Amino acid sequence: MPPPLKNIRIVDLTRVLAGPYAAMLLADLGADVIKIEHPTRGDDTRAWNPPSAPLLERPLTPPTSPKAGAVELRADDWSALPPESTYFLSVNRNKRSVGVNLKAPGGLKLVHELIAKADVLIENYVPGKLEELGLSYEACKAINPRLIYASITGYGQTGPFAKNPGYDVNIEAEAGLMHITGEATGPPVKVGVAITDLTTGLYVHGAIMAALISRGQTGKGVWIDCSLFESQVASLTNLASNYLIAGQEATRQGTSHPSIVPYQNFATKDGFIMVGAGNDGQFKKFSALLGKPEWAFSDTYSSNALRVANRDALVAAIHSDLAKHTTEEWIAKFKGQGFPHAPVNDLKGTFAHPQALARGVVEEVVHPRAGKIKLIHRPPPVLGEHTVEVLREELGYDDATIRSLQDEGAI
Repeated sequence: MPPPLKNIRIVDLTRVLAGPYAAMLLADLGADVIKIEHPTRGDDTRAWNPPSAPLLERPLTPPTSPKAGAVELRADDWSALPPESTYFLSVNRNKRSVGVNLKAPGGLKLVHELIAKADVLIENYVPGKLEELGLSYEACKAINPRLIYASITGYGQTGPFAKNPGYDVNIEAEAGLMHITGEATGPPVKVGVAITDLTTGLYVHGAIMAALISRGQTGKGVWIDCSLFESQVASLTNLASNYLIAGQEATRQGTSHPSIVPYQNFATKDGFIMVGAGNDGQFKKFSALLGKPEWAFSDTYSSNALRVANRDALVAAIHSDLAKHTTEEWIAKFKGQGFPHAPVNDLKGTFAHPQALARGVVEEVVHPRAGKIKLIHRPPPVLGEHTVEVLREELGYDDATIRSLQDEGAI
């Protein structure tokens, strides 16, 4: 069975996280993603190291000429590039990299030619910036009316904040997430990964898939306007509903749940364990395994409403019991008993997890500069690795034309 997005071509004009993540998800489904990068700097995250992948000793990497006597092309000296940032490697797999100076006439021309043959363009520039470069939605639509043009911004194309740059951490603060994250008695904190960027990438990925189906019905492309701000607001889900419908302001709960008890992390003898009892039956099983079967029938804990009302006393009692044994001992005791529980794993524990191993979550792949590295699927490209390949194979440029673009500084 071929990949579902085979023969779908995507021009990726994004940098950092939300956009590259969306494009990578589409590449994972078989799309040919051509990542357009500045020819010397590349994506911002290429410079975000340490940490970085150890490098192999590699010679210059001149593009192979198609026949003897062809125009000699410039050799790219990969040894002059910075180390391969692990951040960049995490969200750019399965793509081809083309180094292009969008401000050079030849560079803009070749991007226009790629757009003419593309199905999708994804960009995450501040509104108005691509219009200055001749790559606005209207300009691209004139080149290719079937083009699906996806814009990712901090705040959207309209409104008083439209021109403001958007970063995950400030959107977390501004759109409610930071307010609800952290311990009840502590300050607001950010989530451990840039979750607003990742959520936005998922929304864009889904919107593009829907737009491809729509285009199959109408024959026309669309402009997708997706913002970090609105993606984060949408992700507030039940907490947003609590406020909008019941007027209830959200508060920080740490790992606990405002409406379910117990539902949080507890300290064990040597670490932490997450336990949840989403209904009375689960609580009955859990309390029996703690040696407290009477809790499930008491006047203070027999229903979830009572447990919420008596949260502090119950949580303290559970803490006291769970601290008597190790996490591993509790996991063994709780296994198969029908209520949610899990150890709090570090990354070593995560990637050594039997389920991660059984499902083949991590693969060892060969990167052109770093050799064998462990990633989730195919290696990301070296900066400009596929420039000549794409110009030859996709646009039909001969070597003389490519050399002139090199001399111009367009690639």
